[in-house]
Amino acid sequence: MKHAREMECVIYDQGSGRSEFAECELPDEACRLALKQLRGLRDGEFAWVRVADPSEDELVQLSEELGLHPLAVEDAVQAQQRPKRERFGDVLAVALKTLWYVQEETAVETGEMMLFVGPRCILTVRHGAVDPCAEATRRLDADPDMLRFGPWAVLHAVLDVVVDAYSDAAEKVRAALDRLEDQVFSSSRVDHTEGIYSLKREVREFRDAVQPLVPVVQGLLSEPGEGDRRTKIAPYVRDVTDHLQRTDIEVRTLDELLNSVLDAQQARVSMWQNDDMRRISAWAAIFAIPTMVAGVYGMNFEHMPELGWTYGYPMAVGLMALASGALYRAFRRNGWL
Repeated sequence: MKHAREMECVIYDQGSGRSEFAECELPDEACRLALKQLRGLRDGEFAWVRVADPSEDELVQLSEELGLHPLAVEDAVQAQQRPKRERFGDVLAVALKTLWYVQEETAVETGEMMLFVGPRCILTVRHGAVDPCAEATRRLDADPDMLRFGPWAVLHAVLDVVVDAYSDAAEKVRAALDRLEDQVFSSSRVDHTEGIYSLKREVREFRDAVQPLVPVVQGLLSEPGEGDRRTKIAPYVRDVTDHLQRTDIEVRTLDELLNSVLDAQQARVSMWQNDDMRRISAWAAIFAIPTMVAGVYGMNFEHMPELGWTYGYPMAVGLMALASGALYRAFRRNGWL
């Protein structure tokens, strides 16, 4: 895997809201710079270290300074975790999935993010194309009062951005489903089963990101050792939880609606097949009349009075046409043709 070679470190002053930003594209220099800033923290300051697609060596260097457990480093490097919450001593680890909707492909794409929240530092490890940290930084800069919560302010900002992205993706998936419904119930005889299954797969991937995150965010308020800070930030976390629960309900609803649309599509396909079978059967019955009459007069029996009659042939053709016409009219009246 080619790493993005991206590492950033921001030092925040909880009292004044002042921030110092440092970025470096070279991994070794970035690690040394981040470690230097972490060791130089003064009272009232905390650090936010942001890493994108890191190597194991890069995280090991940071983990020694932050006191991360080796299992936490392994989880952050592998990036194959379900949303979860774990505590390693003084460090709270939160894994979640980032998500965005690709309009051109009608697809939900996901990435992964792990946040390690310590007393004076938060480390975010990102895998995937979308970076919620940029928007989270903008929101913190716009509301420096949140910095009084320390690293939990960053945790809240990132969660808020991720959940907002979930809501935006849910709206776009709903719009795609509405278009699919219109197509399924249109007068055209087009089978949209493949498109329904494709969108259903995307919604299931959406559910895998949203549903497990609900108890994770809800459980943040029960984390030990946060004391007064947890009490003060509780309304903000509950607000994120409410938005996440609404999105979870919406995604469940989308999944159920897709089941209904799939059932409707299958019913329409079955109806089209029945219509085709009725038409085939009706035409078979119509052509059976002249076939039967022609078969009778084609048996070459010696004593067939009609064969010597002047009007025998016109009568046979007329009988075939009359019987076929009567059947055709009857089938049209009953909707078979």
